[in-house]
Amino acid sequence: MSSEPNPPVPLDDQLCFAIYTAGIAIQRLYKPLLSKLGLTYPQYLVLNVLWQKDTQSVGQLADRLALESSTLTPLLKRLETAGMVQRDRNPENERQVLISLTAEGLALRDQAGCLGAALLQASGQQPEDLAELNMKTKQLRDVIYQNALNW
Repeated sequence: MSSEPNPPVPLDDQLCFAIYTAGIAIQRLYKPLLSKLGLTYPQYLVLNVLWQKDTQSVGQLADRLALESSTLTPLLKRLETAGMVQRDRNPENERQVLISLTAEGLALRDQAGCLGAALLQASGQQPEDLAELNMKTKQLRDVIYQNALNW
């Protein structure tokens, strides 16, 4: 076994850094568009999940967004204060909080389509190319999550 140190790979050669900074670039692109909607990026993510399937528990939302419930709760309270969602106790399980869209939160769905159009334009890519990149990135994420359980 070699006693020589194993230096880190330069950042520009690391996939994790490329994905991380691409995420930051996308969020910067989205920021002015989301500001016009009165949303932050994390709030948009919550609403997007609810636009796909309304009325979910805090735990379901946390799982879907890969966040801790304790991180998500303040965000949900701000969305509730802004009139986008409502929080209610589950009548079948009082310990569980259910999150539902309000009419105002649902109405934002049609306005948020501008984000995809902006990404498409700013990237200079074809829709099918971005769809393929998205699919491959999700596959990579899923395999890493699965294999990380074995570490």
